[in-house]
Amino acid sequence: MSLDTVKQAEQTPEADQPWKELGLKQDEYERIREILGRRPTGAELAMYSVMWSEHCSYKSSKVHLKQFGEKAPQTDALLVGIGENAGVVDVGQGYAVTFKIESHNHPSYIEPYQGAATGVGGIVRDILAMGARPVAVMDPLRFGAADHPDTKRVLPGVVAGIGGYGNCLGLPNIGGEVVFDPCYQGNPLVNALCVGVMKHEDIHLAKASGAGNKVILYGARTGGDGIGGVSVLASETFDSTGPSRRPAVQVGDPFQEKLLIECTLEIFREKLVAGIQDLGGAGLSCATSELASAGSGGMRVELDTVPLRDATLSPEEILMSESQERMCAIVEPGKVDRFLEICEKWDVIATVIGEVTEGTRLEIFWHGEQIVDVPPRSVAHEGPTYQRPYARPQWQDALQADHAGLLARPADAAELRAQVLALVGSPNQASKAWVTDQYDRFVQGNTVLAQPEDSGIVRIDEDTNLGVAIATDGNGRYAKLDPYTGAQLALAEAYRNVAATGAKPLAISDCLNFGSPEDPAVMWQFAEATRGLADGCLTLGTPVTGGNVSLYNQTGEVAIHPTPVVAVLGVIDDVTRRTPIAFADEGHLLYLLGDTRDELSGSAWAQVVHDHLGGLPPAVDLERERLLGEILISASRDGMVDAAHDLSDGGLIQAVTESCLRGGLGARLVVPDGLDAFTFLFSESAGRAVVAVPRSEELRFTDMCGARGLPATRIGVVDGDAIDVQGQFALPLAELRAAHESAIPALLA
Repeated sequence: MSLDTVKQAEQTPEADQPWKELGLKQDEYERIREILGRRPTGAELAMYSVMWSEHCSYKSSKVHLKQFGEKAPQTDALLVGIGENAGVVDVGQGYAVTFKIESHNHPSYIEPYQGAATGVGGIVRDILAMGARPVAVMDPLRFGAADHPDTKRVLPGVVAGIGGYGNCLGLPNIGGEVVFDPCYQGNPLVNALCVGVMKHEDIHLAKASGAGNKVILYGARTGGDGIGGVSVLASETFDSTGPSRRPAVQVGDPFQEKLLIECTLEIFREKLVAGIQDLGGAGLSCATSELASAGSGGMRVELDTVPLRDATLSPEEILMSESQERMCAIVEPGKVDRFLEICEKWDVIATVIGEVTEGTRLEIFWHGEQIVDVPPRSVAHEGPTYQRPYARPQWQDALQADHAGLLARPADAAELRAQVLALVGSPNQASKAWVTDQYDRFVQGNTVLAQPEDSGIVRIDEDTNLGVAIATDGNGRYAKLDPYTGAQLALAEAYRNVAATGAKPLAISDCLNFGSPEDPAVMWQFAEATRGLADGCLTLGTPVTGGNVSLYNQTGEVAIHPTPVVAVLGVIDDVTRRTPIAFADEGHLLYLLGDTRDELSGSAWAQVVHDHLGGLPPAVDLERERLLGEILISASRDGMVDAAHDLSDGGLIQAVTESCLRGGLGARLVVPDGLDAFTFLFSESAGRAVVAVPRSEELRFTDMCGARGLPATRIGVVDGDAIDVQGQFALPLAELRAAHESAIPALLA
């Protein structure tokens, strides 16, 4: 095939082009021609197709995402917000922390191991590109029905990919989720989070400024893997025939990434870069156009200088390739030699592929022939914006009317006991140790808390014990019932999880997983969830620092539940004062904080016992969540509680079971006046936590709760080797442990 140059494009305006095959709509193709004043070359068409894809351009979602800026709470903690590779917050003592959560859903269904592994690699490079040393990862996961045969294909591969890549990098995996639901059968969600640490003065941004500065591509060679990864895989629905696009999935090499990390950090220490960008989705198309777009000039790139793994790749394929473990740096001419020396020391390939120009165009050449001449902003930041139609689905009223109050409740104490055992042994409530035992949670020696704790905590300063806590949460069942409330419940739960460990919540990152934006019902779900999250963050004072939108999580006409996953980051001044979930001391008093109401719609009980989804989710009171958080943080700091666990999926009995099994001690529980045993145990009312209070601290703790107006009800004591609900039943810990720990291994056997 002859080379399609800019000159040829000008001379052959009517040449047929595969814009449709590359995922572009006809009006988008016409818009590209309008921008350029001619037809695009093949290379230009490739760039626009990936950069204007749903995954890269947010063309269906950005009209809603702007709320995160318009409603952003005022805070001095935010150093870098939405628009960069990752957000950055001030955590004190001169430290800045950067964190972000993203999706790698579609590739992980097609090729579970590599899809999940490269999801970890990509988010780690985002954090690295901000100037930070990555210190931990997390992985919120959603799979289809636990007993479905394909779950046995996808789940082990995904877990092995996350563990294999993260463990090789030497990054502790400190938290996440594993959720099963039939709605994710053809569209598992593999979301990955990374957190990194740096000093304020070490923050780096993705921009190419300074005419004459060199563009250096460094890291792995460019191969044919991942071509069309974002435009083909993550920007349209799957058909019902299953995995068929394996070549579009990237292939990762964690050892190459480890070298890239250490090499980049040494380059940062010597202050050798003026701008930097990782190569992830859309590869070189993204890195060159975004760097040039955010800078003050243009850029010229000699594409034939790019180191290749496959010499047969066309210019279009090189620009679209999403081969992993690559970075692009802007370097002043006088610093290039030292930059290349450091890369050689770390055995990292580095090549000068171009330079920043005084112009306003991104120009790319192939063996001296110009194949790209575009305004970089038109590629990177001025893609299509869609006002997708959205409407509340017709079935929503019927779904909400079918509430859990219509379901049969246990007739006696024996049935109540049986349902507790069924709940704690169900796939979503059971121990996830089969998964987390494949991850190294303590490498680097700074992990303070890791799963199954409420949030992961890592120490970032060994002298002062300053640390950060991170939790991720999301409940697609709640969001299906009411997307606005469901998004706020995800935010509230993650906020509560961070506060329960003693850390002060500061900021959030989100991963918004939804079905096809071309379905008005799905777009309504997205609009409502985004509005709920923006309103909630404003109330709680936690700005959105960045994140990811993953649409087209749909097979045929069947969309996943709307699943906004929220990551909350908090700071803790002294990690030695953190609060674990374990009930570890006999005689400690158990207090239930918050109000318990008859809120069972969308609950774990309704799912496990009745396979039911309907009604309205629990009510949200974000001011109460803020108050509860303040009480939990103060109690942790001042030594008033020795254990704390938030109440969410599965209600009080699930939280107490987890805390008892974690500490190896039982509990005697008394049903409070005004509540029946069933509601007491299974309600999923929000804004609640259970805490273990030493007897010596009871008066001080209850006085604090009373003075602040937070309901605190004494419900029992840590004691014995069973959970004994007085007047109802007793469940030995051995029986609970057998049910709780055997479920996942049995499913995957």
